[in-house]
Amino acid sequence: MRPRLLLTIAVAAAAIAVPATGRATTAPAVGSAPPPNPTSVHEWLTMPDVTTPTDTQLPLNDTVTKAPVTVHVDGGVRYQSVSGFGAAITDSSAHVLYGLTPDARDQVMRNLFDPRTGAGLSFLRQPIGASDFAVGQDYSYDDMPAGQTDYQLRHFSIAHDEAQILPLVRQALKLNPRIQIVASPWSMPGWMKTSGSMIDGNLIDDPRIYRAYALYLVKFIQAYQRAGVPVDYITVQNEPQALERKNYPGTDLPWEQEAKVIEALGPAIRAAGLHTKILAFDHNWTEHPGDISSHQRANEDPEPNYPYDLLGTDAYRWVAGTAYHCYFGDPTAQTGLRASFPDKDIFMTECEGGDSSTVIGVMQNWGRSSIDWNIALDENHGPHLGGCGSCNGTITVNSVTHEVTYNDQYRDLGHFSRFVPAGAVHIGSTVDTTSSKGAPLTTVAFTDPDHSTVLVALNTGATTQNFTVVYGTHSFDATLPAGGTVTFQWSAIH
Repeated sequence: MRPRLLLTIAVAAAAIAVPATGRATTAPAVGSAPPPNPTSVHEWLTMPDVTTPTDTQLPLNDTVTKAPVTVHVDGGVRYQSVSGFGAAITDSSAHVLYGLTPDARDQVMRNLFDPRTGAGLSFLRQPIGASDFAVGQDYSYDDMPAGQTDYQLRHFSIAHDEAQILPLVRQALKLNPRIQIVASPWSMPGWMKTSGSMIDGNLIDDPRIYRAYALYLVKFIQAYQRAGVPVDYITVQNEPQALERKNYPGTDLPWEQEAKVIEALGPAIRAAGLHTKILAFDHNWTEHPGDISSHQRANEDPEPNYPYDLLGTDAYRWVAGTAYHCYFGDPTAQTGLRASFPDKDIFMTECEGGDSSTVIGVMQNWGRSSIDWNIALDENHGPHLGGCGSCNGTITVNSVTHEVTYNDQYRDLGHFSRFVPAGAVHIGSTVDTTSSKGAPLTTVAFTDPDHSTVLVALNTGATTQNFTVVYGTHSFDATLPAGGTVTFQWSAIH
């Protein structure tokens, strides 16, 4: 995670504050199941600075009407399938959630993960060892005294995670068994690196180290699986272009070295009989100028084509897709990569400070997931080891009053996670208008596994927008205030 000043996407201003006693918490209504009546459309509307969403029904007409602004939804145009939407139960997130009483924590978890009464978050990104959001100090699962090595990983242990992180992930899986998990390391153990530390440095370029690191990641997958947490996807380095991380774990991992790691890890996963898939890269849409400067100071070449270069190696055969972050560039980079490598999936694995426009952009450009950063932080944006000092969680848990605040991310994710389950398919949606100025609407649509249809729309303009949605031989009229985000859902039409 890099400092928020690098974020290039605007963030909504409001948060949802929910008073709590430490014994119970409530959250804004997130929406209900699709309407059983095929003549109605479920509308769930949220606004900046408004704490209560509007949850209502609109009439679905069996005729197509003309309007100055029309959104056409086309189920015959199909793109990628959806894996899910969510955030990360980091070490810091687990710490602040365990600051609540058990009853209050259970209610928060239901609000986050229950697909019937809560947001139904469906994808988790779990750090492998410490990230910048850890409590106390950095850690890996095989720390060794300075100068010592452990090529056979005899000292490997996930004991750190067994106290708080794993119980919360298991609880999330119990609430929503369809959750998928991607795991990412901020650093390999320090003894594998030129720095001798989890902070900064490179992976030592030695075949023994590549084999040891592959074994480390396999042991992590196996240990989590034994703990009741299957790992669906794994990346081999968070933000591999992020040099000069002086106060939190990070590693400069050029694409040539990442390729070597993947070429060792792929066969090791297969030999272990595991089904975890490897995602490449795990960094920004475009290399940030700050990272380019860091490369230059280190007498290294910038790597603007990192995912392309990586997928051009023999590691290609072991890679299921590419993971992106949202902190620089724009999501059209995903479509560019997809065009070059059409058989490789695209995932958004980290986006602190994004909003509904971010998720729409990710989905419009072949993204199978959209994952925020910390699922929970305290009122001081922590605890954290370094890095981002202004990051927000999906929720904020006050360390003194135990008040729980459901932040913008909670509502923005809810527009998707509650209505678009895993297995949904992104379908066509276009905005047509008779105005020469266009219409300030951005949309994305899906067909759900139950054959219902979902349309998410955002009004990026300064005034209320009236429009008509057309789907086949049916239509409905809608009104969206400036800055509002709305999710429409309607049952299968026969």
